Amino acid sequence: MNIEKWLRLVAGVAVLISITLGLTVNPWWFAFTAFVGVNLLQSGFTNWCPVKWALERMGVPPCS
Repeated sequence: MNIEKWLRLVAGVAVLISITLGLTVNPWWFAFTAFVGVNLLQSGFTNWCPVKWALERMGVPPCS
């Protein structure tokens, strides 16, 4: 799997976990969902994402 697929996987898992925690534990977990969305939005404009940087450091292959 390349870095683009991993990035989508991490973002999707983070959103699903935070929604589940927001519904079952505390509504403040929805703030994490918003953070993930804002981060994805800014990465669309700046082409920089902390998760992408971390995945690159872990040796995930770039997009072909």
